[in-house]
Amino acid sequence: MTQNQIVGITVMPEYIQSETINGVLDNLQNKARVTAVSISPYVMGEIDKDKGSREPPIDAGAGTVRLLDRSLWGKRELWVQTAPSFQPDLNFYQGLHYQPPPVTNLTEKSGHLVQGFIRAAQDRGLKVYMQIQAAIPPGYRVQFGQPDPDDCPCLPDGQIPKKRLSANGSLASPHIIKYTQALIRDLCSQYPSLQGIRFDWPEYPPYLLDCAFVDFSKHAMKAANRLGFNFNRMKKAAIRLYQELHGNLKDSDLIAWNESNKGFNYIQGLRQENSGLGEWVRFKAKLVEELHSVFRQTMNQAGANKMELLSNAFPPPWTIFSGMDYECVGRYSSAICVKLYTMHWPMMLQFYGQQLLKANHQLSEKLLVTTLNNGLDITDNKSLNQLENFHYPTPKEAHLAGKQSQHRKIILAQKEAGKTPVYAVVHAYGPLEDFRQRLQIAQAASSHGIWINRYGHLSDKKLEIIGELDHRQD
Repeated sequence: MTQNQIVGITVMPEYIQSETINGVLDNLQNKARVTAVSISPYVMGEIDKDKGSREPPIDAGAGTVRLLDRSLWGKRELWVQTAPSFQPDLNFYQGLHYQPPPVTNLTEKSGHLVQGFIRAAQDRGLKVYMQIQAAIPPGYRVQFGQPDPDDCPCLPDGQIPKKRLSANGSLASPHIIKYTQALIRDLCSQYPSLQGIRFDWPEYPPYLLDCAFVDFSKHAMKAANRLGFNFNRMKKAAIRLYQELHGNLKDSDLIAWNESNKGFNYIQGLRQENSGLGEWVRFKAKLVEELHSVFRQTMNQAGANKMELLSNAFPPPWTIFSGMDYECVGRYSSAICVKLYTMHWPMMLQFYGQQLLKANHQLSEKLLVTTLNNGLDITDNKSLNQLENFHYPTPKEAHLAGKQSQHRKIILAQKEAGKTPVYAVVHAYGPLEDFRQRLQIAQAASSHGIWINRYGHLSDKKLEIIGELDHRQD
């Protein structure tokens, strides 16, 4: 790896509470030999099951098989609550619809550890980033936030999807945007030595099929009118496609989509289409671009113009429906972190497939699964053609994602991003050798560096595997 390439690990603050600051940093440096680390602005405490959120996350029920590799306070599964790691400056939030959560005894007891971790890591020569949620107030951690219904993204019929994995709000909501701006100002003031801020989910996460069909909220309608998009045309096109997929889908349609990789190419080319669908996906991309523009401008105004802005993003082709246009976002981002969260991919295919089969009883399951696999480019194994083959892997199961599919996604992402660096983000969850293989694929595909998500899934053996990466300078 060259001296400009990054090897980073996302550390959740609960581990500096559980293992101590130096305990975590010793592991990161001595075992994994990282050059960067990411932290978040909260601290955590254990709580009764009926009052807290599960750690690790259950991912819409599919991830209940998931357990931590590194025990947290002696446990691999627990229920937790969080509090800010700092005393929010309420002047930044004055008059806003959303307010930061109150400081608690958790803050008073352990909040100082986050600042201490930042200083200690930088003293060791590591780059330190702060990761927050882009559109889930209060934004400190993914599980601990929820926008009001009026600020949620909507389907073409104006309804909020009944089932969602992410709690992302509408990227057109001024309430959410203004709150995140206030949070940015607060963090830049509280932690001015940070190398940058990583924004998680600054897009519309399409984990479920319905979530690919947002945003037709009232906020989005106002934004469309302001930006010159034809809201009614986009809505009609989305309704037609939704209806086609829910009752009018035939095997002959799937056969046609499977010819010469037509499905994947069609999805990738939607932004160039002169149609209502093309306008709709361009509109979502514009909302995502505007969000990044506002975040960059806010950081600059807060005196943090030298801080990097990193975007955590879905890989292609999901980006078409998430709104993440790498080229446009790259105008404001220092780098784009493309997620190879490969345990999610078969889960997503299963979610999509179950919904489509329920709505189209005449479809062949084998043909549908093959079409989804081809269109989403999930695995190189084309013999897998039953929905039961695609599920959230247990901690001991290798991930289904193919070597070539992972590599293709990062190469395509970098091509679309142009000169903006793309970092491949490997998720640490999974068995040892599978993790090693996915890490090697990511390093080979990304010339700028890699991030590994979630220290909590990094056993000592996995940390050593990271340390075995080629760190030589060219």
